[in-house]
Amino acid sequence: MTDMNILLVSSLESFLQLIGVLLIFVVVLFVTYFATRWMAGYQKAHTYNKNLRIIDTIRIGTNKLVCIIQAGRKYLVVGIGKEEIRLLGELAEDELRDLSFLDESQPEILPESFQEMLKKFKDKIPKK
Repeated sequence: MTDMNILLVSSLESFLQLIGVLLIFVVVLFVTYFATRWMAGYQKAHTYNKNLRIIDTIRIGTNKLVCIIQAGRKYLVVGIGKEEIRLLGELAEDELRDLSFLDESQPEILPESFQEMLKKFKDKIPKK
């Protein structure tokens, strides 16, 4: 065989190996996707409870949450930490408010603008 033929055969083998690896990758990706979907459905079906429901959750730190949980007809406010859960209080149903209409992308309007606060800060800096 000539050098050209050896090079051509070597390139063809490398290309076929690349196609094989890509095909295996795609198969693994599909299997992972469907296994994840199946597990999510399985967990959702097995964690359904008629007496407990999480109403709302807010993150207040890296490993800290505050949750409102409906337990039967009671509404409990619970603090969840990395290794503990504490009852913070109880709420009546009429104390709950729906705040989903607030647009979280817009910041709340502050009494004074950032420019005004910056101006006050600049005024306090001693001038040379």
